[in-house]
Amino acid sequence: MISKKSPKRRSFEIRKKQKRRKKLKKLKEKYLAAKTKEEKEKILEKILKIAPTINLEEWLEE
Repeated sequence: MISKKSPKRRSFEIRKKQKRRKKLKKLKEKYLAAKTKEEKEKILEKILKIAPTINLEEWLEE
């Protein structure tokens, strides 16, 4: 039988998800503002570290 998550755990997960989204949004803005190829590559590495399953082409078009 699967038990429900505690409210404290659920709120922790929600905050974690919100923080991740906020960070990705910030990195996307940095990426679009980046001028050099090296800067862009560094930012992409950080993005992939935070969200390894993200489809970069689709995400950057949004």
